[in-house]
Amino acid sequence: MGSARVIIETVTPRLTAVIAQTTNWEEFPKLWSQLLDEVYTFVRASSDLAAEAGSSPAWQNIMLYKDQKPNVEIGVLAPRPFKPGGRIIASHLPGGNAAMAVHRGDYAQLSTTHDVVRRYVEAHGLQPAGPRWEIYGHWRENPDELETEIYYLLR
Repeated sequence: MGSARVIIETVTPRLTAVIAQTTNWEEFPKLWSQLLDEVYTFVRASSDLAAEAGSSPAWQNIMLYKDQKPNVEIGVLAPRPFKPGGRIIASHLPGGNAAMAVHRGDYAQLSTTHDVVRRYVEAHGLQPAGPRWEIYGHWRENPDELETEIYYLLR
């Protein structure tokens, strides 16, 4: 896995189906899979969204870090508006200018690509706006084939 290349791009807000949660960094890894399971249960049962569930390319997992506490939103990209239910809300990924890099490989190494993006932002005198997020590519058995887009919203 070589060093990720950072680009600056203008992104549009993207609709999501998520659970919003305040957590701490120690509990976060366990929380991630529990909440994502809850979102997928909702998605599969939703009359608004069920037709897109399963292996459809429209479904990609997302993680939005709203701040450093962390206040997070865990869920999936939604292909269209839907009726929220239970703890699942309609939200969106931010829009605007963002520093972005694609992480290729094991999720356990995501922090290395986050570090690359943070160093790039600092080295180029850019100002992070706070939110950052990950959009996960579709699951692959081989960890070397996994791809995750990492975004840092800029001011």
